[in-house]
Amino acid sequence: MASVPDRIMQRARAGGRGGVFTPSDFLDVAGRAAVDQALSRLVKSGKMRRLARGLYDFPKVHPKLGPLSPAPDDIARALARETGSQAQIAGADAANALGLSTQVPAKSLYLTNGPSRRIVLGKRVVDLRHASPKHLIAPGSPAGTVVQALRHVGAGRAADVVKVAARQLSANDKKVLASSAIQAPAWMRPTLISIGSTAASSADG
Repeated sequence: MASVPDRIMQRARAGGRGGVFTPSDFLDVAGRAAVDQALSRLVKSGKMRRLARGLYDFPKVHPKLGPLSPAPDDIARALARETGSQAQIAGADAANALGLSTQVPAKSLYLTNGPSRRIVLGKRVVDLRHASPKHLIAPGSPAGTVVQALRHVGAGRAADVVKVAARQLSANDKKVLASSAIQAPAWMRPTLISIGSTAASSADG
């Protein structure tokens, strides 16, 4: 029978380098106290890295730069998994993900229906901010990213958002936007409905 640290490492290796975890990801392996102890041992032996309280990774390693920082998305997803919540990229990062902005902010903002938490890794900040349902439409999906990008760029660039969404979203995601429009602020609704109508026109075509 493999030890708890060995079983945790097997799981981490199976997911590949770059994976981010919390102790709750391994509670099927052993109880919380044993998992915490195993993670502590793995950190001391250099096999895993402690990023912050209760947050670890199996880092990618650059031959010259050494261990690399994990992707903000992976951090946000790990924190959301821990609380059984969802996280949605927001702000400039959402606009960047759709090609609507070239700005790469030092702080990666995510909205969540779980608790707020901020992780600081050197100069990078991953900020999970609790949001109400009206601000969190279709979280964790491409449709949700479109909503947050539109919120960031504003009504003046709504036509740009429609063009990008029409090209990048699946028909299903477009329908999600149209059906979720009622949850959105009034100024967003026509844009989301317009994106939804491109699903119908592409189906007709």
